[in-house]
Amino acid sequence: MKCPNCTAENKDTAKGCKKCGRDLTIPPAWFPDFKWHARTLGILYVVITVFYFGVSFALRKLPKPYQFRRVPAELTPWLKKG
Repeated sequence: MKCPNCTAENKDTAKGCKKCGRDLTIPPAWFPDFKWHARTLGILYVVITVFYFGVSFALRKLPKPYQFRRVPAELTPWLKKG
C-alpha cells in the first residue's frame, strides 16, 4: 500500500506509514472520479464559449476605427479619386 502523503511503499496491514508516520487507517477525504472531471470540463467549456460570444458581441457594438477621425485628403494624396 502506498502512503497518500509521501508515496512510500508500506505493508498492506500497516496502520501507519513507516516514512512519514501518517495514519493509514483513515480513508482519503475525496478522489475525483470520471463524472466529476466530465462535469468540470463541461462547465469550463460552457463558460469559455459564453465568454467568447459575449466579448464578440460587445466588440461588434463598438464603432469602426475609421469613424473615430477624418484624415484630410492632403495627407493621403494616393487615395484621391480622379
